[in-house]
Amino acid sequence: MSASPVATVTATSPSAAVCAAGCAEPCCAPLPVLGRDVAVPLVTGGEVTYAALDYAASAPALQRVWDDVAAYAPYYGSVHRGAGYLSQLSTDLFENSRVTVHEFLDCREGDQVVFTRSTTDSLNLLAAVLPADCQVFVFETEHHASLLPWRDAEVTYLNAPRTPAQAVETLERALADRDPYGPALVCVTGASNVTGEIWPVAELAAAAHAHGARIVLDAAQLAPHHPVSVRELDVDWVAFSGHKLYAPFGSGVLAGRADWLQEAEPYLAGGGASKKVARRADGGVDVEWHTTAARHEAGSPNVIGVYSIAAACKALTEAGFDSLVRREQALVRTVREGLAEVPAVKVLSLFGDDAPRVGVISFVVEGWNSSHFAAALSAEYGIGVRDGLFCAHPLVRTLLGSDPEEVGECGAPEAEPGERSLNAIRVSFGAGTPDEHVERFVGAVRELVANGAQWNYRTEGGRCVPAV
Repeated sequence: MSASPVATVTATSPSAAVCAAGCAEPCCAPLPVLGRDVAVPLVTGGEVTYAALDYAASAPALQRVWDDVAAYAPYYGSVHRGAGYLSQLSTDLFENSRVTVHEFLDCREGDQVVFTRSTTDSLNLLAAVLPADCQVFVFETEHHASLLPWRDAEVTYLNAPRTPAQAVETLERALADRDPYGPALVCVTGASNVTGEIWPVAELAAAAHAHGARIVLDAAQLAPHHPVSVRELDVDWVAFSGHKLYAPFGSGVLAGRADWLQEAEPYLAGGGASKKVARRADGGVDVEWHTTAARHEAGSPNVIGVYSIAAACKALTEAGFDSLVRREQALVRTVREGLAEVPAVKVLSLFGDDAPRVGVISFVVEGWNSSHFAAALSAEYGIGVRDGLFCAHPLVRTLLGSDPEEVGECGAPEAEPGERSLNAIRVSFGAGTPDEHVERFVGAVRELVANGAQWNYRTEGGRCVPAV
């Protein structure tokens, strides 16, 4: 008897078919990224290799991820229920990607991995499935993706702690004092997108559970830099984005406990989320929704985005987080020690110099508009950093010691070059960053502070740009 199409597809797995089409070379540290040889023009003349130091906003795609996606692309087909070979191949790849992410996060048996568009989408999904009367507790230090989705819940915003221990104490006190003492959810970052400091997630999870609450980890800045274990941290859910994890193809993840997800109405209603739809005698429609992750994945999924996340998870795992973390910490020391030698520079921090951190560092420069400084780094040195409030406005305001009513926004359009602005500069890096990029950055900071910009700049559309 001939083999069935399903058996044929299973035997020729997506990973085997893709590898046959061409895989990247074995992973190494640093991991090669797309765009590592791009040359950009300098306003002062000539060109230089672009130093991408804005990983906290969006990390470049790993070359391995790009190669894997390109190898799969000819095999692309619609997922689920398609009878054709490519549809079944793509379905196999899509669901295997779910398994890969489950393993990457060290999820518990029974945890669901739901594919979303981003961390923001993941946390809005979780906000949509909260049980009735659930209270939410979130520190003011969170990225807006974690701070803002809870619009239909009673939210307690906790003040910025100045030590990890104070964070735990603040949370314990707030949870113990909640009234009524009902369902509660804590949302906390794993690593700050402003300071890079790693939060005491396991301790916060223990505090949450001791007071009958659940906890969701925003791992957008942690997962690209550090291993994340749902089991060891004992968090209930974890959310992250592909574009932070070297897979910028429009997908994200919410992984964790299934019960709240299964009990709530689908995040989006439509095909894929529905298991059975039938007309009623009265003319209406009855719907039976899936109880699997598909319940919250209505519509045709982003197969390329999902596969790219799985490819990044594999690449980071194979490279070994131990070696990646060691190397990144060396880069962190280079930057922090270099900035410490420039008296005009103030590095922003909640927990102090000795706090563990990932490759994310924010600072201000005395006498400089942050937008002007970032523009000069780009135009005169070919270095891409970020300036602004980093979608964490309350935290940056706290770190800068500003009055809540003081005007400030990303780009500070009201401030002229050289004038103080209520924003900061952020440099961020990771597994794809060459030593030369951070060394160039430190040297550029020294030169700009000592000698000033070589070019004139003006404010245009809220951005500081070279005057031409």
